Amino acid sequence: MANALIVLAHGSTDPRWQAPFEVLEQRLQARLTTPVRLAYMELCEPLVESVVGELHAGGHTSIDILPLFFAAGRHLREDVPGQLEALRGEHRGLELTLLDPVGQHPAFADVVVSIVEENQRGASQGH
Repeated sequence: MANALIVLAHGSTDPRWQAPFEVLEQRLQARLTTPVRLAYMELCEPLVESVVGELHAGGHTSIDILPLFFAAGRHLREDVPGQLEALRGEHRGLELTLLDPVGQHPAFADVVVSIVEENQRGASQGH
């Protein structure tokens, strides 16, 4: 159980905003062999600090953090790296890797195109 994945969202106090991220976590858990956990940067639970602590206590020594952001703005350039640096100090021997946000991945545009095409097909069929 060395590796794990955290999918990181910004966070919101609105449970309706949180729901799609919870569904994504469940779908990823069902399809990936690596343990997957959802965490939030701020505003709601579970916070990234809690999830990192739980995973490390559970024997994970390497955790990738995949930001569910479109681009690397101030949060991903400053805030999240600061959070991870503090966590590295608390959890000696734990490797935390901040991945590029999903919106910067080349496949992201392909996924958006698929969604648009699917919606256009549905619209042309009267749905």
